[in-house]
Amino acid sequence: MNRQLLKKTLIIAHDLLMTALAVVLTFVVRFDGWLLNERLQQLPLFLPPFIVFAGLVYWFFQLYRSKWRFASLPDLFNIFRASTVLALALLVADYILVSPQLFGFFYFGKITIALYWLIQMFLLGGPRLAFRYFKYAQSRTGLERDSNTPTLLLGRGADIEVILRAIESGTVKKMQPKGVLSYRSDDLGQSIRGVPVLGTFTDLDQVVQDFQERGSPIRRLVATPSALSPEAHPDMLIARARRLGLPLVRVTSLGEGMRNAELAPLEIEDLLLRPTVQIDRTRLETFIRGKRVLVTGGGGSIGSEICTRVVAFGASDLMIVESSEPSLFHILENPTLIDSDTAVEGVIADVRDRERMREVMGAFKPDVVFHAAALKHVPYLEAHWMEGIKTNVFGSVNVADAAVEAGVRAIVLVSTDKAIDPVSMLGATKRFAEMYGQALDAEFRGRGDATRIIAVRFGNVLGSVGSVVPKFKAQIARGGPITVTHADMVRYFMTIREAADLVLTSASHANQEGRTLDPRANTDDRASVYVLNMGQPVRIYELAERMIRLAGYEPGEDIEINVTGTRPGERLHEILFARDEPMAEIGIAGVMAAKPIFADRARVNEWLDALKQALVAGDRAAADRVFEEAIPEFKRRLQPIPAPAQPDPPASRPAAASRSA
Repeated sequence: MNRQLLKKTLIIAHDLLMTALAVVLTFVVRFDGWLLNERLQQLPLFLPPFIVFAGLVYWFFQLYRSKWRFASLPDLFNIFRASTVLALALLVADYILVSPQLFGFFYFGKITIALYWLIQMFLLGGPRLAFRYFKYAQSRTGLERDSNTPTLLLGRGADIEVILRAIESGTVKKMQPKGVLSYRSDDLGQSIRGVPVLGTFTDLDQVVQDFQERGSPIRRLVATPSALSPEAHPDMLIARARRLGLPLVRVTSLGEGMRNAELAPLEIEDLLLRPTVQIDRTRLETFIRGKRVLVTGGGGSIGSEICTRVVAFGASDLMIVESSEPSLFHILENPTLIDSDTAVEGVIADVRDRERMREVMGAFKPDVVFHAAALKHVPYLEAHWMEGIKTNVFGSVNVADAAVEAGVRAIVLVSTDKAIDPVSMLGATKRFAEMYGQALDAEFRGRGDATRIIAVRFGNVLGSVGSVVPKFKAQIARGGPITVTHADMVRYFMTIREAADLVLTSASHANQEGRTLDPRANTDDRASVYVLNMGQPVRIYELAERMIRLAGYEPGEDIEINVTGTRPGERLHEILFARDEPMAEIGIAGVMAAKPIFADRARVNEWLDALKQALVAGDRAAADRVFEEAIPEFKRRLQPIPAPAQPDPPASRPAAASRSA
């Protein structure tokens, strides 16, 4: 018997024993003499079936599933409901089945049943609350006794209470909370689970100094999500922490009991974004749970995050396809994948190899495929255009065809905002891959069991390979200068996790839409391209300025910003929808859709044949002509935009410009 099963068995045994004890105690308290003896004599006939009935009631209200160390109001409410059902059952039985008309007496009576109800709730809820308090007292004693790090907690009361519960339960270790700082003045003077609110964020220096003078110096600052909201002015917070020389970490998740909580160093990029979109976890769990999922390019930035999210949402099996052996090894060693219940496999395979893709898909038989394998760096693809076509176009064709052949329910092509009005080889190859997927998807219109093929577009992802933020951080660490290709360059940004979750959300919508679409409906009635809400675009020059200030320096004085000129295939502004693509709201936060604009399958196949001939001949002009015909808005190999004159140093520029980031 494993430990989890043993715990559940003990909980069930405890609750059934307390049920029998509640009935006996009710009679002892309510009756005496011959009235008590008469009822105790009948007890062997009444008690066994009542205990069986009580066990069914407890199972229905899931009393056995809650952990006693986390006993809370929802658990007590379930006990209240279960006890009420049992009391009502006694009332029905006593007044209908054992009524004076049949047996000449009431076995319980109304007052006795009310007394039983109170005793039953006490015997079920009391031990749970006592056990929780015992664990709480034990953890408090351990916090004082062990060599834990004196810590200040930063944020609003609701977030602070959750992390304090996690500390008490042992989920978050090696931390001794000494006080709380809130950015809201109305939290002052309060105490949260015995830890006082000592001031606001502006009082950080004074609070740290007070603890230093008492001989108990603060060694760490922990920021909850609310501490990083715009209204909390996190820029000021990180600047003060740097000045005090205190490590500042953030809580990466806040859930019930914070059972999966993690603490991570607060990075500059954590302060650069708008609030992330709230993900419908239930929707994603319903879509992914029990599915067999295959991810191409699973060792890359986006692919690896999709893998971890798929595992988190309960996939039964995960196949990771990767052409890079080091990348495959790295993702397979990810603790999230190793510690999960998902069966994880990895294969070395190149999406360019058509037969290998058919072999992998045919053997694994996935339900959902996420195609994240791609070449995506604009300057490299401009210089090595043939490789871009081989991977991004023909690799996508191979994956899509193999998936359809294997009977996959949904294929998601991870695309880019550069696919719209493309001016680069990256954009053109990604847009062409989208068009192939749309043509293929159109063939299955009206077939509820057919494969759905969609594309999901988004922009720059913070922390991904090639992202500008890690590059800027490295340049700041070297003392500068920071290099920006154009002073007016604008980009969208989002976190890797948010991008992965919204990719899964798009897939869930497409899968649902494909199953419910009226067979008589027109192809245009369903979405084929999904676009993630990237928020407001960010001016790269101002991003560089803000990162310099967050690092404790002054732009133009301590660290220079050099404008180097745009690279081949680069443009100033990214676009999320083509001019002729009808946009549509799909009722899901963070995701919009576009109705498909595409050529038929036969025409697309002609273009593919022409691209093959261009590759064989090494003729880029021929390849460009194919893209220009297939994608009319494609601008054939635009020349780089000349670099503008170096802008004035930040100190002499208008204040509004430096604040607009």
